[in-house]
Amino acid sequence: MSDKLKVLFVCVHNSARSQMAEAFLKQLAGDRFEVESAGLEPGRLNPVAVEVMKEIGIDISGNKTKSAFDFYKQGKRYHYVITVCDESQSQKCPIFPNTLRMLHWGFADPSSFQGSPQEKLAKTRIVRDKIKETIEGWIKTV
Repeated sequence: MSDKLKVLFVCVHNSARSQMAEAFLKQLAGDRFEVESAGLEPGRLNPVAVEVMKEIGIDISGNKTKSAFDFYKQGKRYHYVITVCDESQSQKCPIFPNTLRMLHWGFADPSSFQGSPQEKLAKTRIVRDKIKETIEGWIKTV
């Protein structure tokens, strides 16, 4: 039995924000946390998110998108379920039984970014850095 805290990051498509959050928590405190991510409507991995993570030495290109509802139906249990989508989407999350805390950290959706490829990269880097900063602050409190 692992005494690691179990954390699930949830966003809409499990294509960018929750994937980045999962990767950062594993990198920064994988010795303390068992981490998964999932989406409400799983899509395809966002190539821009893959690229901005690769820029800082984290490869998420082999990750698969997963369904939060599948995890719920499997009876998975978590200490923390953290939504990383905008407010309107966070309300659609299933309530996982025996979850110690439900948290919401709102981040802009990289799949909604407009502009040139360079502009999309720049905006996604901002989201990536905000996610990392939020996780670094959170792990100091847990």
